[in-house]
Amino acid sequence: MAADAGRLAVVGGGWAGIAAAVRAVQCGWQVVLFESAAQLGGRARRVDAGGLALDNGQHILIGAYTRTLALMRSVGSDPRTMFARRPLTLRYPDGRGFALPPGAAWLAFVRGAATAKGWTYTERARLFITTLGWALAGFRCEPQLTVAALCAGLPASVRETLIDPLCVAALNTPSHEASAAVWLRVLRDALFGGPGASDLLLPRRSLSELLPEPAARWLAAQGTTLRPSTRVRRLEADGARWRVDGETFDAVVLACPPGEAARLAHDFAPHWAALASAFEYEPIVTVYLSCRLARLAEPMMALREGPEAPAQFAFDHGAIGATPGLFAFVVSGARSWVERGLDATAAAVLAQAREAFGEAAWPGGVELVRVLAEKRATFRCTPGLGRPAPDIAARLMAAGDYVAGPYPATLEGAVCSGEGAVRRLAG
Repeated sequence: MAADAGRLAVVGGGWAGIAAAVRAVQCGWQVVLFESAAQLGGRARRVDAGGLALDNGQHILIGAYTRTLALMRSVGSDPRTMFARRPLTLRYPDGRGFALPPGAAWLAFVRGAATAKGWTYTERARLFITTLGWALAGFRCEPQLTVAALCAGLPASVRETLIDPLCVAALNTPSHEASAAVWLRVLRDALFGGPGASDLLLPRRSLSELLPEPAARWLAAQGTTLRPSTRVRRLEADGARWRVDGETFDAVVLACPPGEAARLAHDFAPHWAALASAFEYEPIVTVYLSCRLARLAEPMMALREGPEAPAQFAFDHGAIGATPGLFAFVVSGARSWVERGLDATAAAVLAQAREAFGEAAWPGGVELVRVLAEKRATFRCTPGLGRPAPDIAARLMAAGDYVAGPYPATLEGAVCSGEGAVRRLAG
């Protein structure tokens, strides 16, 4: 353990707050962690529904999430048992799709493009040449470009079956609105970040079991004070220190949602608070279906989105060693479907599941289990988006997936920002 660094308040117990608290304890801080909910986890947590432990959304990780995986290991959560690890595969029910074989990044990409089903030779070649051009440009582009504009020269089949689903999965923003600069950074780190970087890590356990619960146990064992069900009301400057609801701390990390952070920081940093308050958000809807005897061809399958087909991905929980017969259909960029209503969304997903896979894929019929909507799942990752810096004031830091950084709203972005806030306090 490092020498005593002082008292630190971490406000918010999502994945960014957990990362900040763990790293701070490792650096010698005496940490008090405030969380307004009854449990840690934020927007990536378990929801109990009729005796089933469901997640509030079907999150996946990838091999490039090195800081998240390291954080899990540091609190005693073993990624090898928590995830089913598989090469990136985007297969559709009709057999078409793209899959990355194991191996060095560029070689795997070339082999994946060359063997993609449903594309002509010319379409495969266009994808390779375009991607090579992005690489030669350092995976950088003009900041105002959208993903759709960046990829306008690609064949429609490549855009519809590869680019669009990868974009909405990574940025939760449709390609015609999504930032090409951020998407290229994700593409670089995932597809070309080294062997295994693009691997899909599909959770075998609930999101709470991956990190929040083992982290809470680890933090408590290190002497951290955990205060669940506690919303911080007021933050005040006290000379070189800070008072959190009257309690004095040497430093504070605001790891709560941006609106809450803006409320607490407004008196000290109005410009920062204005940036944090200005985000527009994209919902994600997860429709859980059940069919005891069903099994999909892949644990994760891509779906063709359309005016009456909301979901872009389907997950077979039984195929990854989780709950047999449970399926999660994910609707990203779901603003229009939330406006139509969750009942309408569920009905459309049920019809989509039957049509995409065929009635024979669901022996005995498929039934609705639960519809979960995270209405502020992520910020809309649009070109030129202004994001607030991690530094709010002296010894007052912000952490969260919305803080300025190279990534969209992801678990890895949240973890990196939490750890980064503690590093900046020390630096």
